[in-house]
This record gives sequence, C-alpha cells and structure tokens, in this order.
Amino acid sequence: MSAIKKVQVTFDCAEPERLARFWCEVLGYVVPPPPKGFATWDEYRDSQSPEERDSWFACIDPSGAGPRLYFQRVPEGKAAKNRVHLDVRVATGLVGEERLAALEAECARLVPLGAVHVQTLYDGNDACIPMQDPEGNEFCLD
Repeated sequence: MSAIKKVQVTFDCAEPERLARFWCEVLGYVVPPPPKGFATWDEYRDSQSPEERDSWFACIDPSGAGPRLYFQRVPEGKAAKNRVHLDVRVATGLVGEERLAALEAECARLVPLGAVHVQTLYDGNDACIPMQDPEGNEFCLD
C-alpha cells in the first residue's frame, strides 16, 4: 500500500501576503517561521531581488493536520470560476435553523476581513453560503 502524501493547496493571486493573511484569519492558520538563516520575514524580503520580492507567501495549520496553503503572484487576474474551491466547514453536524445561524455568523465575521457574500442557499434543512475571498476566488461556508 502506498504511503499517504501530504498536499499543499496553491493559490495564484496578485497579492500573496495579503491573501495568505486573509486565509489565516478564515481558517485559524498561522504564518510559518521565516526561511532558515533569517530572523524575520522582513529580513528575508530585503534579501530578495525586486522581481522576487513579495512573489509568494504561505500559511500553515498550527496543529499540523491541515494542508499548507501557498500563494504565488501571477501576472494575470482571475478569469473564470475556480475548478477547485475550499469548503470551510463551520457547521458540521448542525441542521436547519441552527446550521443556517452558524453559517451566517461566520459569514458576518469574514465580510469585514474582505470576503464577499455571494448568496445563501437554504432549503429548510441544509444550508451553504458561497463566498469569494478578497481576490475573487470562490469558497463555501458549509
């Protein structure tokens, strides 16, 4: 049997650090320590050429359970719907009005951070809230 592989989720974006810090807030992730040989991220940034500076950023699950999120600067903007998106599971096990209330509370927390509320889907039992991050990438509160 093959060993389970760790995965990293990569986002193409315009502002890697800004988007990484948004997702830290959404998921409870943290910014990892700077690369070896550097005391701070600013020191690392200052060591890079202007073309490389601010070209990527990452965040990690402090428990080590979730995947690393990697954000890389690309020249083109988002042009179409994501083929893959994150479902942020904030109401697992809840149903009906209790589920809807939990999702709406999380939506209300994320909008001031830069998220966009796209719509609320609710059929009286199940609920989901499609949203967008600050660069327009779709994700769902589930």
